Amino acid sequence: MKRLAILGSTGSIGEQTLDVVSQHPERFDVVSIAAGRRVQRLIEQAREFRPQIVSVSDPADISPIRDALATSEICDRVEVVSGEAGLERAAIEPADLVVAGLVGAVGLRPVLAAIRAGRPIGLANKEVMVMAGALVRREAAARGVDIIPIDSEHSAIFQCLAGHRRSEVARLILTCSGGPFRTWPGERIEKAQVDEALAHPNWSMGDKISIDSATLMNKGLEVIEARWLFDVEAARVDVVVHPQSIVHSLVEFCDRSVLAQLGLPDMRVPIAVALAHPARVELDVPRLDLVEIARLDFEEPDRLRFPCLDLAYRAVSGSEMAPAILNAANEVAVGAFLACQIGFSEIAALNGSVLESHLAEHAGQRVDELEAVIAADAWARGAASEWLAKRDGGE
Repeated sequence: MKRLAILGSTGSIGEQTLDVVSQHPERFDVVSIAAGRRVQRLIEQAREFRPQIVSVSDPADISPIRDALATSEICDRVEVVSGEAGLERAAIEPADLVVAGLVGAVGLRPVLAAIRAGRPIGLANKEVMVMAGALVRREAAARGVDIIPIDSEHSAIFQCLAGHRRSEVARLILTCSGGPFRTWPGERIEKAQVDEALAHPNWSMGDKISIDSATLMNKGLEVIEARWLFDVEAARVDVVVHPQSIVHSLVEFCDRSVLAQLGLPDMRVPIAVALAHPARVELDVPRLDLVEIARLDFEEPDRLRFPCLDLAYRAVSGSEMAPAILNAANEVAVGAFLACQIGFSEIAALNGSVLESHLAEHAGQRVDELEAVIAADAWARGAASEWLAKRDGGE
């Protein structure tokens, strides 16, 4: 039986992970769960899956959780912890896989703590590799720790690479839907409104990732992830637009053979791949019907209409710290767009300005410690806020 620690258990990835676990209770044992503020749901999960560690964000929630579990069968053995220390405690509990399903920079410290404790990682927390990919990769390599991607595109590459030497890989090919503005002319995109940018053609997602999909920044961030996850220079990571979202990604080998992973969009599939690796388990999910799909289309992304994609390539090739800078600037820019403070095209303008300010003085900078990444994130947010202030001031 494989022991699992689930960070972000009440979020989308966490809930779907537990759904896979519930389909195979004989294969998986949940030893720790960690969540933010959805306390009631966390209690329900603790009762159902009986972990040894339950971590919550706010220390004030410890007593209500303990009280709620007082009459349950696990009350005598469950440890309820909180805050950053509690999150790390949940991450280092002896486990065969730590599922990192947190959102944002909050996932950095617990994932590094888990790696340093020798725990394999099932990674869905994008910011871990975007902000500190070089550092995380070195730490994992030094300890022989496996990082299995859960993001659907990177899971597809992981599956296609199985059994092949990295020296045989010519390039990695990430697919993207193209977002809501795939067919819009540039002048119309510049005037796009928030509700239009949020209207993804294939999925219902959170506001931040929906805007990133509209700018193609999400695919740029995935290029950065792929560079560090698979130790392939960014120049050998390509992006193609695939509106149907059936082919999740591809790998081209040195003999020009191309392997692809296909399936209906369902995050439970890449989650199950990570949980069961190197085996596979049956899943109660819809089956892909190629006859019904009938056709698969591919096209080049338009880098002029969607400049955020090239900014990601510029960042990952500029310095080990630059992706963290770009990620932080983008979060500020997207927030400003959602608040109707800037136009859609200004997201890329803000991102580019902050990124170039960093590279002007720190091109080639290496990342040796997490604290430096956190400091860079704070600097970038400050620089982005200054850009917004100057814009509002008409300077």
